[in-house]
Amino acid sequence: MSEEPTANISGGAAGSGEGIEFEPEDAATRAESVIDRLGERYWQKSYGGQDAFTCLVRTVLSQNTSDKASQPAHDDLMGRYGGSESDEGQIDLADALAAADQPELAETISNAGLYNQKSETIIALAERIVSEYGGAEEFDAFVREADHDDVRNALLDMKGVGPKTADCVLLFSGGRSGVFPVDTHVHRIYRRLGIAPAEADHEEVRDVLEERVPAEKCGFGHTASIQFGREYCKARRPVCLDDPDACPLGDICEQVGVYPESGEVIDPAEAPEAE
Repeated sequence: MSEEPTANISGGAAGSGEGIEFEPEDAATRAESVIDRLGERYWQKSYGGQDAFTCLVRTVLSQNTSDKASQPAHDDLMGRYGGSESDEGQIDLADALAAADQPELAETISNAGLYNQKSETIIALAERIVSEYGGAEEFDAFVREADHDDVRNALLDMKGVGPKTADCVLLFSGGRSGVFPVDTHVHRIYRRLGIAPAEADHEEVRDVLEERVPAEKCGFGHTASIQFGREYCKARRPVCLDDPDACPLGDICEQVGVYPESGEVIDPAEAPEAE
C-alpha cells in the first residue's frame, strides 16, 4: 500500500486522516468494487478534524492549480497570518485575513496562480465568516454540528465556493460520512469507467457515487481516486494507451473516450457512445 503524499492538498500532511480497516466483501455495485481496489492500493482513512476555515482557505488555494503550487502558497499564508498577534493575544485567522491588505495577501499566495482573484475571495470569505459566525472557531463549530444540508447550502452561498470546495470542507473538517467530493480527476475517471453517464456534470457524478458507494468508503474513495488519476488515468494519456495491462482497473473499465488502437483520447461526453 502506498503512503499518501504529503503534498496532497485534499488529504493534507501525511493524509491528515485516521487509518481505518475494512474487509472488502462482495461489492454491491461496480463503483464500490473500484473503491475497494483503490483502498487496497493506496489507503483507507476516515477524515475530519481539520479547522473548517483553514480547510476552506486551502481548498480555495487549490482551485485550478496543482498541489505542488498550492501547498507552498498555503504554508506562506499560514506563516504570515496564522500566528498574528495583538495586545489581547493571538488573532483569529478569519479576523487576520478579513483585515488583510489584498495586494500583500496576493503576493503571499502568488505560488497558487490566479492569486489576485483568490486573495479577493479569501478576504471576502473571511469577512463573511467574522460577520455571520463571529470567527473561525464559531464557523468550525457550525460545520461540525449543524445539519449537513444547512452547512452545504451555507457554503455554496459563499462567493468563490463551489460544490467541490463545499464537500471538501464537509469531509475534511466536518468528518461527514457519505460525502464524495468531485474534482477534475474524479469527474474524468468515473465517466471513463462507465460508472457515471458520459455527459454527467460534476454534481451528477457526485450523486452517482454517493448513491453507489457505502458512506464509510466515500472519503478515502475521493482521495485515492485523485491519486489514481495522477498515476494511471491521466487526462491526456492514461497508461492503458501504452499497456492495456498496466491499469489496475483495466478489467472493469469501459474506456469511454479512450481508444488504445488509435491512441486517441477525448472527453467521455464527446464519445460516440454518449450520443
